Amino acid sequence: MSESNAPAGDAAGGSPHTAPELTRAQLAATREEHVKLAESALLRADELVAGYVPGVNILRGCDFYLNDGELVGIIGPNGAGKSTLLKALFGLIPVRSGTVRLRDEDITSAPAHTLVRNGVGYVPQNNNVFPSLTIEENLQMGMFLRSSKFAERFDHVSQLFPMLGERRKQKAGALSGGERQMVAMGRALMMEPSVLLLDEPSAGLSPAFQDDVFIRCRRINASGVSIIMVEQNARRCLQICDRGYVLDQGRNAYTDSGRSLMNDPKVIELYLGTLATAR
Repeated sequence: MSESNAPAGDAAGGSPHTAPELTRAQLAATREEHVKLAESALLRADELVAGYVPGVNILRGCDFYLNDGELVGIIGPNGAGKSTLLKALFGLIPVRSGTVRLRDEDITSAPAHTLVRNGVGYVPQNNNVFPSLTIEENLQMGMFLRSSKFAERFDHVSQLFPMLGERRKQKAGALSGGERQMVAMGRALMMEPSVLLLDEPSAGLSPAFQDDVFIRCRRINASGVSIIMVEQNARRCLQICDRGYVLDQGRNAYTDSGRSLMNDPKVIELYLGTLATAR
């Protein structure tokens, strides 16, 4: 190529189209940084490709990790793959490639009962209680693998959610949405999980119940349970989480502390909308 036909900027040793420097949150979301940061993680996912329909992938090389004792929030636009990631971690949808590891043991696509036995609990967004059963019976369903310890675990869970003990004989179908969420979370805690996956815990709840859910999530985390939370209320999620992920189109876009993401201009502009003025 002659000098006259060379792209502008080459003679100066650079290009006018050089990619901008990555922010700290963008850098931490890269594959290279993930490999370093996730080395001693409690739970990690590497290059997950997964979806609901053959040939259509929602997750497209997604990385994720959770350290022992962390509360990690996952936010992002609709369709980004947030709930899909939780379901892939819990073996509820086909993982076409990539791995999920718990304490360095491969649990990719393991059946739910195996994951529960190994200390992973999951609370889905919808249909998360048995409405015809009492609160106590719902929690018994959470202990089917270890029924002999029901009384001990029921006492522990009732300390976190006093309503469950006070109204243990009431049918779950007669409860409000916020009260059902307590039952669902309590049932997942009955097997004494080390990791709890929460899918949109505040969805459909009144503002008062939303605040209550977030407060209880912090209490559960403080009791020794590491939490992964997918949440539509991005601002509140980032306020309480130790670290957050922003997913976009099935991949990591940003990861940093919750507070840092709340103040990241790019995250605000692209994903949090009016957060800058609402704060």
